[in-house]
Amino acid sequence: MSAIAGLLRFDGQPAGSVEGGGMMDAMERYDADDVRTWSDGPVFLGCRSKWITPESVHERLPYYDPEHRLAIASDAMLDNRGELFDLLQVRSARRAGMTDSELILLAYRKWGRGVPEHLIGDFAFVIWDEAKRKLFGARDLFGHRCLYYHRDARRFSFGTTMAPLFALPGVAKELNESWLAEFMAIPEMYESTDAGATPYRNIHQVPPAHAIAVSDGQVSLFGYGSLEPKEMLRLKSDGEYEEAFRDVFGEAVKSRLRTHRQVAATLSGGLDSGAVASFAARTLREEGKTLHTYSYVPTGDFTDWTPASATADETRFMKATARYAGNISDRYMDFAGISPMSQVDEWLDILETPYKFFENSFWLKGMHEQAGRQGAGVLLTGARGNFTVSWGPAVYYYALLLRKMKWLQFMREFRQYRANKGIAGSRLLSIICKEAFPVLTKRSSAAADNAPDIPTMLIHPDFAKRTEVFAKLRDSRIGTNGTLIHDPLEIRKEKLQSLAVANKNGASATKLSLRYGVWERDPTCDPRVVRFCFSVPVEQYVKGGLDRALIRRATKHYLPDEVRLNQRVRGIQGADWVHRVIPAWKSLECELLQLCADPVAGHYLHVGRIKEAVAQLGREPRPEHAFRPEMRMLMRSLIIYRFLKRTL
Repeated sequence: MSAIAGLLRFDGQPAGSVEGGGMMDAMERYDADDVRTWSDGPVFLGCRSKWITPESVHERLPYYDPEHRLAIASDAMLDNRGELFDLLQVRSARRAGMTDSELILLAYRKWGRGVPEHLIGDFAFVIWDEAKRKLFGARDLFGHRCLYYHRDARRFSFGTTMAPLFALPGVAKELNESWLAEFMAIPEMYESTDAGATPYRNIHQVPPAHAIAVSDGQVSLFGYGSLEPKEMLRLKSDGEYEEAFRDVFGEAVKSRLRTHRQVAATLSGGLDSGAVASFAARTLREEGKTLHTYSYVPTGDFTDWTPASATADETRFMKATARYAGNISDRYMDFAGISPMSQVDEWLDILETPYKFFENSFWLKGMHEQAGRQGAGVLLTGARGNFTVSWGPAVYYYALLLRKMKWLQFMREFRQYRANKGIAGSRLLSIICKEAFPVLTKRSSAAADNAPDIPTMLIHPDFAKRTEVFAKLRDSRIGTNGTLIHDPLEIRKEKLQSLAVANKNGASATKLSLRYGVWERDPTCDPRVVRFCFSVPVEQYVKGGLDRALIRRATKHYLPDEVRLNQRVRGIQGADWVHRVIPAWKSLECELLQLCADPVAGHYLHVGRIKEAVAQLGREPRPEHAFRPEMRMLMRSLIIYRFLKRTL
């Protein structure tokens, strides 16, 4: 793992030590085992390296290959090393000690600009090809590692974060109003429809699944790779699908355990993180290691306000998984005294941008901090599993059976699912019929369209009009109430192939890892896993009255039935966030009123709606206000306001 930075001068002049030194100074806050720079003529490369894998210990980055006149600055962990060794005909004696950066250079020599298509893992790298006088870089398919850049008439510069770019003379923080308008107007968690944009006009990022080439003063970007399977999977039995799932998923988990440090994982009460933890614990047992898990739980004085079908405290499910899987040292963390409000400034420092996921911000950061303190090199998650390994929309599938008039199959599944869910048959049938025949939902949909939403409460109407942001989002198939796509198969593909979603996830994963020295890794979005999941017929995901049926069946000996077959209670993480904010409500209220009086904020934020929301919530909000649009809008306003004060 490395924080990388560098520059190429277009005028042929030597890359100055002053410029390079300033970039390195801007990255001093990032945890590192080694710090090195390399320069030659117009090129400067720098790395702050943290040794995570056994091969990386004492690795020299930037690395220069004098024979082939190639230099690389790399932030990479490759997961298909065995496949690459075979394709590149690497001798057995060299394989064990070969670093990932050396392997990338070897692959570049064979495939040139096609190299990223052959790499599986988390990576961002930049190569200086001296013979061709060209910089070439790439970012992985899911954008797990960041790569920002700036160009002007004199130079091209890049970095894992934006800080080293702003350290260069002449690079100012100029607000990108189009990005900010989209950030405020998009209701979902991601920031912008432009995957190459940032909050700053003169700073760009290489989008996920893209490569960049810089030559003769010209910068070009191009996409690569695909998550689409070559063909649909057609196996003979359910058991064969389950075995195939275990093979693919097991390899994805195993390849992400490559570290000479401890291995940690986030563990909730659900299927995704539970499956990751159980598969990892089995593999680590063979290596003589223990898996350390961190689970978020509400504070002891919190009263759960969620409905009977949900729970804010998943402790019993998480403990059941840890006991059943074994070889797990589990830790339950309530982060007492910490709230989303108390973490805003630290998150703005870490991300360099505003953010929307404040409800879970305190425990996400806290778990990375704890993992780093405990000496972990890797922190496993199952963050993308809902659209890959644990996907399985029962209502959609049953509506499909109904439309196709497959009555016997429908009734058999209907009875089993109703019993598993503990739901009244009439209510379930009504839900399925509305899905099967959308004309029945026109009236309720119209009512929902008129309901207040966060974007229209948050963004100032004049700012929205000046940037034409809502029209732009409609043209991009994004509306104020979310995506206009309703087919679950298409939604799954959109979520997994969205560069904007990947940018959001990659930014937090990269920058938390640099701050705390532990690499976040998610086997549920390994490209091999995603392609496998896309290739599996939909009927394997809903079967025998089970939604998410494939993972439930395939983990029979990995997860306890209490977790594996649970379809009645779902966990709601972050349900206590308002409860945590209440002690500081007066302080929050004062800052919001200060915001409303600040002309800078009034230029972008809808201060009238902010005042109304503060008045509606009264003297003090209640814990059950956690998902009220007004309360969430106030927190987003606070985050944006503090970001603006730093920028303008």
